[in-house]
Amino acid sequence: MARLFGTDGVRGLANDLLTPALAVQLGEAAARVLTKEARARSRGARPRAIVGRDTRASGEFLDHAISSGLASSGVDVTRVGVLPTPAIAHLTATQDIDLGVMISASHNPFPDNGIKFFARGGYKLEDAVEDEIEALLGGIEDRPTGADVGRVIKGETVADQNYINHLVDSVATDLSGLRIVVDASNGAASTVGPAALRAAGAEVIVINASPDGLNINADCGSTHPEQLQRYVPSVGADMGVAYDGDADRCLAVDADGNLVDGDQIMGLLALGMKADGTLGSDTLVVTVMSNLGLILAMRDHGIRTVQTGVGDRYVLEKMLAGGYTLGGEQSGHVIDTVHATTGDGVLTSLHIAARVKRSGKSLAELAGIVTRLPQTLINVKGVDKGAAGTDQGVQDAVAAAETELGETGRVLLRPSGTEPLVRVMVEAATQEQADAVAGRLAGVVKERLAL
Repeated sequence: MARLFGTDGVRGLANDLLTPALAVQLGEAAARVLTKEARARSRGARPRAIVGRDTRASGEFLDHAISSGLASSGVDVTRVGVLPTPAIAHLTATQDIDLGVMISASHNPFPDNGIKFFARGGYKLEDAVEDEIEALLGGIEDRPTGADVGRVIKGETVADQNYINHLVDSVATDLSGLRIVVDASNGAASTVGPAALRAAGAEVIVINASPDGLNINADCGSTHPEQLQRYVPSVGADMGVAYDGDADRCLAVDADGNLVDGDQIMGLLALGMKADGTLGSDTLVVTVMSNLGLILAMRDHGIRTVQTGVGDRYVLEKMLAGGYTLGGEQSGHVIDTVHATTGDGVLTSLHIAARVKRSGKSLAELAGIVTRLPQTLINVKGVDKGAAGTDQGVQDAVAAAETELGETGRVLLRPSGTEPLVRVMVEAATQEQADAVAGRLAGVVKERLAL
């Protein structure tokens, strides 16, 4: 049987894979696994949990279901309603909470949903802990009764303001004079995102902040920034920011409507943090999919880059292990461990704006430190993906390509996690060279590894 937990919690089609019954079982199992220490150190006091969600219609019944599972296992639950994923992480880390639950499928379309957990301290779970929860599903019988069952309360307003205060305090910069357009993706940051930027002093114009339960991520937000790119120059804004459905990602748009991706955002923030003395070991943590242009730009500015596999959990693991304070992905998932335990799109947007304000430069100027190299990605289907790293003919072709590209190019072969497919990615000095080298390599992979 396939593992239920994926790269970011349990995710699937709501009311199909992800049913209320499963949500109840996840709540019961998570309560047992994540509150062991709380029960051991308490003297009769019940453990505490918070549950938040994004704006999907299915989140309404899943919220009730997982809260029921937690309470039936003797956990007091505060339901905080619609809030970004990083808000749940922050509250779990700072409010004496034993576990946090976020109901969201992030940037996925609205029929999907997901459940992700945060342990005490506000960090996502390790694989081994997820496996322990999964092993308990459906097998719990000794439930508490009487006064030992948990209580469920609502606490939206207090949670919202706590998170907004944290965001504003993190920048310590007056953003007055900046006009910013926010594309909230009809998602979890529809209220708190604009509110935080306004509280920091910015003039804010908001689009796609009217969630109806069905329109989250629908042709808007960080996965579809085209509307924001048109809107920013039309209203004379200094910049725009786009969140995804649960607001753990942020992309930006400059005054002319040009997209500023996660690599450029990390680059401009890294330079600012280095100048402030807050960039741990003058190092930026990126994934193997970050553009080579970012790595070259950081080298030119005396900043070391450390690469990880794709996924924010791998970025965070490397950051915590090395004491690094900034890392992320090209998608706009940026982690700043000075102020957060996970990627936070609203926090990122505030720090981009603060960098613009403090530097006196435009966003285009700041983002311009990173010159993105042309990139070509080809998916080669129907191949033995397991042999991509061992076949001598493929390795010889990769070595020859790397020699041809030199320092201004890069080759990456990535086997798919779910399909008989190998992704061939090439970066080069010109698009023509990237296309040519990627095409040749894809041909070698197909010929050598065909099933």
